[in-house]
Amino acid sequence: MTPKLCLEKYVRNIPDFPKPGILFRDVTTLIQDKKAFKASVDMLTAKFKGKKIDKVVGVEARGFIFGAAIAYKINAGFVPVRKKGKLPFKSISTTYALEYGTDTLEIHKDAINPGEKVLIIDDLLATGGTVKATIELVNNLKGKIQGIGFVIELVDLKGRDKLKDYPVHSLIKFEGE
Repeated sequence: MTPKLCLEKYVRNIPDFPKPGILFRDVTTLIQDKKAFKASVDMLTAKFKGKKIDKVVGVEARGFIFGAAIAYKINAGFVPVRKKGKLPFKSISTTYALEYGTDTLEIHKDAINPGEKVLIIDDLLATGGTVKATIELVNNLKGKIQGIGFVIELVDLKGRDKLKDYPVHSLIKFEGE
């Protein structure tokens, strides 16, 4: 296990992105640092170890990075949840609200078998709209959600309140701003 690092210092703050008034927490600076990236993957993996996960669902786009690494470490399959029109096979979709608009997510119809144990991974929890849409997709395929993990949680936006039925873990919690 990698020694615990202060991961917050690896996150870059970008004001007014993607629109004025939003402080974007950029995780790409964490990913490009080998120690911080390894520590974040190891810490998320440790939190959900022993749950006998069949599939890790990673949410576009940064959830792919962490989700695929975690799936590899726990010997699980990896399932991408993508924005509308990006998947090449038959898919199901759901539209959801996020803090700066709306979007649609899709998953392949054959990505999860009924009863498979699923871990959902994304880089950031804000209002919870994206992860709620992902939960809906997994539930429509009859997957059994064992947990949800995030690198960053924006506590003031109360996204966790929408996830009370699931074990949720985040590595970094930002409050304010």
